[in-house]
Amino acid sequence: MWFFARDPVRDFPFELSPELPEGGPPGPWVLHRGRKKATGSPVSIFVYDVKPGVEEQTQVAKAAFKRLKTLRHPNILAYIDGLETDRCLHIVTEAVTPLGAYLKARAEAGDLRELELSWGLHQIVKALSFLVNDCSLIHNNVCMAAVFVDRAGEWKLGGLDYMYSAQGNGGGPPRKGIPELEQYDPPELADGSGRAAREKWSADMWRLGCLIWEVFNGPLPRAAALRNPGKIPKSLVPHYCELVGANPKVRPNPARFLQNCRAPGGFMNNRFVETNLFLEEIQIKEPAEKQKFFQELSKSLDSFPEDFCRHKVLPQLLTAFEFGSAGAVVLTPLFKVGKFLGAAEYQRKIIPVVVKMFSSTDRAMRIRLLQQMEQFIQYLDEPTVNTQIFPHVVHGFLDTNPAIREQTVKSMLLLAPKLNETNLNVELMKHFARLQAKDEQGPIRCNTTVCLGKIGSYLSAGTRHRVLTSAFSRATKDPFAPSRVAGVLGFAATHNLYSMTDCAHKILPVLCSLTVDPERSVRDQAFKAIRSFLSKLESVSEDPTQLAEAEKDVHAASSPGMGGAAASWAGWAVTGVSSLTSKLIRAHPTAAPAETNVPQRPVPEGLPAPAPTPVPATPTTSDHWETQEESKDAEEDSTAADRWDDEDWGSLETSNPGHKSQESDWSSWEAEDAWEQGWQEPSPPEPPPEGTRLASEYNWGGPEPSDKGDPFAALSVRREAGAQPRRDSWGDDNWEGLEAESRQAKAELARKKREERRREMEAKRAEKKTAKGPMKLGTRKLD
Repeated sequence: MWFFARDPVRDFPFELSPELPEGGPPGPWVLHRGRKKATGSPVSIFVYDVKPGVEEQTQVAKAAFKRLKTLRHPNILAYIDGLETDRCLHIVTEAVTPLGAYLKARAEAGDLRELELSWGLHQIVKALSFLVNDCSLIHNNVCMAAVFVDRAGEWKLGGLDYMYSAQGNGGGPPRKGIPELEQYDPPELADGSGRAAREKWSADMWRLGCLIWEVFNGPLPRAAALRNPGKIPKSLVPHYCELVGANPKVRPNPARFLQNCRAPGGFMNNRFVETNLFLEEIQIKEPAEKQKFFQELSKSLDSFPEDFCRHKVLPQLLTAFEFGSAGAVVLTPLFKVGKFLGAAEYQRKIIPVVVKMFSSTDRAMRIRLLQQMEQFIQYLDEPTVNTQIFPHVVHGFLDTNPAIREQTVKSMLLLAPKLNETNLNVELMKHFARLQAKDEQGPIRCNTTVCLGKIGSYLSAGTRHRVLTSAFSRATKDPFAPSRVAGVLGFAATHNLYSMTDCAHKILPVLCSLTVDPERSVRDQAFKAIRSFLSKLESVSEDPTQLAEAEKDVHAASSPGMGGAAASWAGWAVTGVSSLTSKLIRAHPTAAPAETNVPQRPVPEGLPAPAPTPVPATPTTSDHWETQEESKDAEEDSTAADRWDDEDWGSLETSNPGHKSQESDWSSWEAEDAWEQGWQEPSPPEPPPEGTRLASEYNWGGPEPSDKGDPFAALSVRREAGAQPRRDSWGDDNWEGLEAESRQAKAELARKKREERRREMEAKRAEKKTAKGPMKLGTRKLD
């Protein structure tokens, strides 16, 4: 039986990359890229081939192998594995690049900054301080070739071939025999004058000065070049001169050199170094310190290197969320760093955290997720949205905090294209129906109408036919004037989704009723919408062959690109979500005193409180339906962090190239800039006649007209006595039933209050009549 000896190199769990070697420090070591066979993770492999006749060099290589294996420090090249045979030595370390090659690549790309260099030199000096002060070791080989850079941009000290003990154990320094390395030796070792270094760190600090010169000026041609600082920053020059001084006794200890450079105005006193130092000690920091650090981190990330953000900041952010108590403060820097990641890496690192965040009950976390959804929505696939995101988001529709409800509504602009049939056409429509009919906040009802119009193209044909006309008609009867404006704009923006019959029988009657609306802005938009719908009907009447083309989108399947309006709305959802409420609220200023005190709306815990601003009060006249508190809420919503897009609805044009006259009619709205003028430059409302009732008390949709108080009664055409009211419904959701139920509840509550008040008054009268005893002042009441 034959037995074959196993090849240790073949059985080694790491393999060399077929690429050309990257070089390495001067000497016998050659640096190769490699990978771990089991996982494919990248590594660096230093290879030394044993040759006959160079025993002294082989002993130096074996000593370096042993030193690197036993020394562990964050700023020293990290040893992973090694192989020692009679033919070769293999040292496996973390994946690194030689400093010279790294600086050259960064300079060619134009990304090299002084911040990186300051932190890199800080790391090398810290490694020297560890060797000299803690281990009593002299590196004896500090130069550009002995420094390496990992993927996060961290500088690592290597090249331990010629290290020796500062205490004299094991003899003196080993002989180098390489001219490229001997030029970094200090003058006291080369001139033979007998001046010995008085401190154990003197020689290494001289070599550190050589390294600083090479970092800023390139390869050192000769020792005499050190006299000219060249491109070394002015804040570093005084400390550099101490390092390359001829007197070895004045060269500072590495620890003192760091202290000097970290002084105010020093080269290493900057935000980047402070951030790195905090991240190194983040595990022992107090929770309050971590909160403050993450809050301020976002401001600095733009000036930090991309590799540093991806490979050092991002892991700390993920760890802080997973195992710490950082909470919502990590979201802003997390999404900012996420911009540096590719799609696959984003899916692997960020999306699992985002999905987990949506299940959080922390209100601050939820509202920040909703506000910043546009930054990660493109990386979410449809199954994840429908099964793991949407079920948690819909809870926001029922939240007691108005800010959560409004942000939930706005987030539907981004989620709608990824929702399935059930979630979009059933679940979401149920929540929208309830919000539009019953929510006590006018701006939220308004934003619900706006959002419904923006996502209308994603709805199925049956849902569009059942929902849109009823929902926008409901909005035109809302007590909150901006909601009525939104209803009119909703009709106009989705005009391509209605049949000619619906335009004539359902939409125009609703719009005509708004021509006598108490608000000027509502009436203006209603007249414009009426003219546009009439123009559309007239064009079809003149040429009936255009009917099919005009109704091509009515029965089409849901599509994000259906119609020019839908396409433009999709663009809004991608580019930014901002508040339409602010634009609508600005259109309704009042003459009431600005200093009216209004109770502040609660703000979710963890969010900054809004700055106090004067809130105009709304007079209780027929020109304004909302109370002072609702007007205040609308103003607060208008100052929220994320706003609905400033682009007006009037900019939406039909995508029918065959009807030029029809297109010009719709586009004429934006040509006249009437939408913006209607929202931002309204004329001050005239005070109504005395005795005018609130518009919410009018009979907007009932079978009988109001019998008193309508200031436009002379202008409006009343319904015939036998006419039946039109029924608005979203399928199974009865909007009239919701309104009737709301009116009944309010009437019942008012009746109970009146009854309670009447009983209290009767009890007081009875008490006064039967009072016969002494009064409080000791006198009897005279009959």
